[in-house]
Amino acid sequence: MESELSVRDVLTSEYVGVSESDTVLDVVRLMREERTSCALVVRGSEPVGIVTEWDVLELMAEEGEPTETTVDDVMTTPVITVDPDRSLTDVATTMARQNIRNVVVDGPDGIVGLVTQRDVIAAASSFQATMTPARSSEPPIDRDRGVADPATASLAAEGEAAVLPNGGDEYTTQGVCEACGSLADALWDANGQLVCSDCRTV
Repeated sequence: MESELSVRDVLTSEYVGVSESDTVLDVVRLMREERTSCALVVRGSEPVGIVTEWDVLELMAEEGEPTETTVDDVMTTPVITVDPDRSLTDVATTMARQNIRNVVVDGPDGIVGLVTQRDVIAAASSFQATMTPARSSEPPIDRDRGVADPATASLAAEGEAAVLPNGGDEYTTQGVCEACGSLADALWDANGQLVCSDCRTV
């Protein structure tokens, strides 16, 4: 039996690091340039907070000024850190309970990387793909008569269509659609992007 995935197996080793004194506008520009949804706030080599797209949205909703507001004013703290050898299932449970989308992976020699909600979803998708048995294209056989059973074959065909309507896997984790940016209760993998049901049908 395959051993369970650990944080080390899925973490993102490259991350955006910023200072508490940086302005929110500078951080947003950096996040956009690096195409990431969060930036880790570090003091020396110590993680002291994290800035996410939600922190920025909250500032805008309160009509704050991103050119004058510093990271220290909007960052989420304290940072949740995990060991690189911790099981991914355990970390995913922690993220769900704490209602967070990112955790910092901290090893003996300092920060190793981040685990994001997307990393967890991608790992779950890969695991599901390896565990799902291949579907046979042949219709089920009525063993008594040695011929295909039309009724069972029809049900099997309907079941197969129901499992993957229009192609792609559904993720029950709530998240942000990568196509339109809206919050969705379920995300679908379409051409390598996690999208909502509206964007999936386009």
